[in-house]
Amino acid sequence: MKLNIPNILTLSRLFMIPVFVALYYAPWKWSFVAAAILFVVASLTDALDGYLARRLNQSTPFGAFLDPVVDKLMVATALVVLVAELHSPMVTFAAVVMIGREIVISALREWMAEMGKRGIVAVSWLGKFKTAAQMVSITGLIAHWNPLVDQISLYLLYIATFLTVWSMLSYIRAAWGDLTRHG
Repeated sequence: MKLNIPNILTLSRLFMIPVFVALYYAPWKWSFVAAAILFVVASLTDALDGYLARRLNQSTPFGAFLDPVVDKLMVATALVVLVAELHSPMVTFAAVVMIGREIVISALREWMAEMGKRGIVAVSWLGKFKTAAQMVSITGLIAHWNPLVDQISLYLLYIATFLTVWSMLSYIRAAWGDLTRHG
C-alpha cells in the first residue's frame, strides 16, 4: 500500500467516523455543531482526495477501493445516528432507502466490472446531485442549529431520497440488458 496524500485523506475520513459518533453523543451544548463540522470536513476531504488523486496522478488500487467504502460508512453512520436520535418514520425510511441504494449500486458496479462493463454504471450527474443534497441535509440535521434549519434539512433529505431512488433506477436501467441477458 502506497501512502500518498489522497490515501492519507481517505484514511483520515475513516478515523473521523468514531470521532464523529463520540462528538454527536458527547454531553456538551456544542457537540451537535462540532459533529456537523466534522461531517462537513469529511465530505470536503472526500472531494479533495479524488481531485488530488487525479491532479497529482496518485490514483492507487488501494485508494480506488477504500474511498467509496469510507464514504458509504460515513454516510451510513450519520444516517443511523439520526434515525436513533430523531425517532421519525420518514427519516428512517430515507435512511433505509439511501443505505439500501448504496448496497444495490455497489453490488451492481462489482457485477458489471466482472463483465468488463463498469463504465455503464459510472457516477453520473444525477448521483452527484444526490450526494450534494444528501450531505447538506444530513449536515443540517446533525447540527440541530435551529428549527428552521432542521425543517429545511428534512425537506432536503426528502429530495435526496427521491434523487437516491431516481439515480438507482437510472443505473439499473443502464445495466438492464446485461442483468436480464440469458445465457
